[in-house]
Amino acid sequence: MKLPEMIQVSSSNVAEIGYDESTQTVYVRFLNGSLYGYKNVPVHEFEGLKNAPSVGSYLHRNYKNVYPYERIG
Repeated sequence: MKLPEMIQVSSSNVAEIGYDESTQTVYVRFLNGSLYGYKNVPVHEFEGLKNAPSVGSYLHRNYKNVYPYERIG
């Protein structure tokens, strides 16, 4: 599986994020190395995550119980 370009973020628990527009999947790599894919995420929601003052809080508040996700690695 080829990941989209990943963007490093400043967060206490998230290392980097990326977005695949063709599948509307947001990829989140945590500092512990685990990688998750959040499905059916509109691009504006990825922009919100990317620009959030706290990536971890935004992820928890706007993604956790909203978009289906799976652990990839």
